[in-house]
Amino acid sequence: MRALDTLPDGMVEKRGSSLWLSHLVMIAGVLVIFFPIWLAFVASTVTQPEIVKPPMPLMPGDHFFENYSRALNAGVNVPVTTMLVNSLIMAIGIALGKIAISLISAFAIVYFRFPGRTLFFWMIFLTLMLPVEVRIVPTYEVVAGFGMLNSYSGLIFPLIASATATFLFRQFFMTIPDELAEAARVDGARPLRFFFDIVLPMSRTNIAALFVILFIYGWNQYLWPLLITTDPSMNTIVMGIKQMFPSGDDTADWPVIMATSILAMIPPVIVVVSMQKLFLRGLLESEK
Repeated sequence: MRALDTLPDGMVEKRGSSLWLSHLVMIAGVLVIFFPIWLAFVASTVTQPEIVKPPMPLMPGDHFFENYSRALNAGVNVPVTTMLVNSLIMAIGIALGKIAISLISAFAIVYFRFPGRTLFFWMIFLTLMLPVEVRIVPTYEVVAGFGMLNSYSGLIFPLIASATATFLFRQFFMTIPDELAEAARVDGARPLRFFFDIVLPMSRTNIAALFVILFIYGWNQYLWPLLITTDPSMNTIVMGIKQMFPSGDDTADWPVIMATSILAMIPPVIVVVSMQKLFLRGLLESEK
């Protein structure tokens, strides 16, 4: 209040009006993003005739439990619950695998002196230019050669390398004072002891931020699971939603499809909400 008292009246009014304008723009953006999700939720609580007959209702109906019960037991070949479990295992495995490999590789690049250290880092960084779609055929041949088709290992292992996470951890490790490493060396701590007792606890917020991003990345995977899974019991929820859309002149069961879509959004939302504070702190610390 004292700071505001020292400012001219015009400056206070200008700052107040700009603050209101920024809030209005933010609220409008949130409404634009949230409105399709709200429509999907409403569609998951009404009947098929109410959806296909315009105008579509904007308030939830009274078929919530019926539609969601049908959605949990729906699916072209397997129940939606099985596909949700498959997606959850795949997303957690990819997130944890990417973080583990990136932590170890970044630790080796920053704290170990060996020939070609910079070259290896840039080789890892250059893989950002090669997305999964570019190397999908040779990757499929390797996975098939190891007999990992229709398995969780086949879904997870080819996607756990992450140049982005390695780069972010490297940048963070370079901000850790060298005195900590010197003090640990004087105390007789081995490299792994230094890693687990000092580096890993200091990286907690960065790990949380990356876990949220990588979990959503793994959850939304479609092309790779579609390629290596021929057994319906290994289908993911993203594949299941696509399979629910009919072919030809068949009619789509929109309440069940919308209910399945809402169910597919729940795990990522839970991860984001539960780790929101660590996620924001990790992003802010990464920018420093």
